[in-house]
Amino acid sequence: MIEISKLTKTYDRGTKALRDVNITIDDGEFVFITGRSGSGKSTLIKILLKEVEPTSGRVVVNDMDLVKMPRRYVPKYRRRLGVVFQDFRLLKDKTVYENVAFAQRVIGESSRTIRESVPHMLKMVGLSSKYKFFPHQLSGGEQQRVAIARALINRPEILLADEPTGNLDPHNAMEIMGLLEKINRRGTTVIVVTHSHEIVDMMKKRVITIDRGMVIHDEEESGYRYED
Repeated sequence: MIEISKLTKTYDRGTKALRDVNITIDDGEFVFITGRSGSGKSTLIKILLKEVEPTSGRVVVNDMDLVKMPRRYVPKYRRRLGVVFQDFRLLKDKTVYENVAFAQRVIGESSRTIRESVPHMLKMVGLSSKYKFFPHQLSGGEQQRVAIARALINRPEILLADEPTGNLDPHNAMEIMGLLEKINRRGTTVIVVTHSHEIVDMMKKRVITIDRGMVIHDEEESGYRYED
């Protein structure tokens, strides 16, 4: 569960990125976070990733208080999260298999575990036949599938996807969203930051809309909110 209460973030120049934000996300939910550019969406994700510290308020993720968390615990906390970005962030000189395996090597998993888990994950994202390919040999949609496999390989409780379809054509975008929905059905909490009206309107999930740093809408099975 994610519990955010009275969260405020003010940057050095006095810019208020978040103002008194209150959000609760239950285990296993699928949630869209929407809003125009500069609304505070990215700041919220950075706080959840422990990349940015809030000015005030409380953020608790699976019983861990991020505000009080000592720095030495941050790497362990981040391993419990899966993260997918708009620009894929794959290692260009590594194959599909090596990109996914890298996430396990970083945390010291055994070679045997890697040999067993990576093929299984590549099968789940539909890339078993391309495990020897390099990123430049893949389409944008395929690269994002690799990024999702890498994010999931360590069995995170929460998947954070920041504009995961931003660089994809409509067909590939919908395929990626279908994959995220499949992952959610397996029990993973999925949080997607997006400005895609089409995806939000079609998926009919919970939608949290942020504008000028404030939550202005929070509705179940909703669509994209158009603000003036």
